Amino acid sequence: MKTKITLTKGDITKLKIEAIVNAANRTLLGGGGVDGAIHRAAGPQLLEECKKLGGCETGEAKITKGYNLPAKYVIHTVGPIWHGGGRNEEKLLASCYRNSLQLAIENKIRTIAFPSISTGVYGYPIELASVVALSETKKFMVRFTHHPERNRRIESELAEDLEEITFVLFSDYDFGIYQKKYQEIFGAE
Repeated sequence: MKTKITLTKGDITKLKIEAIVNAANRTLLGGGGVDGAIHRAAGPQLLEECKKLGGCETGEAKITKGYNLPAKYVIHTVGPIWHGGGRNEEKLLASCYRNSLQLAIENKIRTIAFPSISTGVYGYPIELASVVALSETKKFMVRFTHHPERNRRIESELAEDLEEITFVLFSDYDFGIYQKKYQEIFGAE
C-alpha cells in the first residue's frame, strides 16, 4: 500500500490538508460537535453552498469548498445513529468512509483527514467505530492498489495519487483506542 495512513490528536479544522471530512447530519446545515466546529471555522459561505446540496443520506457523501478553513475541500458524510448494532449501523458507517474516499479520488485529492464518525452524539461505541474506520480504509486502498482491473480505469489511476489519510482524534481516550486498533489492523505503529 503506497498511501500513508496516520493518526493524530487535535482539531481537524486547523489541519493544512487538501480535504477534511465532516461528520454531518442529514441536512448538511451544521450542528454540534465536529459538524458545528467545521461550519464555524469555514464561515457562512459553507452553509450557503450546503443549502444547495439538498441534504445527504446516511452513508453517503458530498463535497464542498473549504472556504475559511485551511483545507481546500470539505467532504460531508452522514454517519449512522447507534441503536445497538441491529439496524445496519456497521454497513452504513463503512459506507461513509468508502464514499468519502471515493469522492477524494474523483476530485484528485492527495491528502484527507477523517474525524471519528458517529462516535459523538450519535453514540456509536468508539471501540467498534475505530475498527470499521480503519478496516474499511485498508480494504479500500488495498482494492485499488492490488486490483485495479476490478475498478473503473479512472479510479485505478487516481488511487495512486492519494498520498495520506489521517484520522484526527480529539481526546486522549479516542486517540488511544485508535492507536490500539491501528496496530491490530495494520500490524504497525
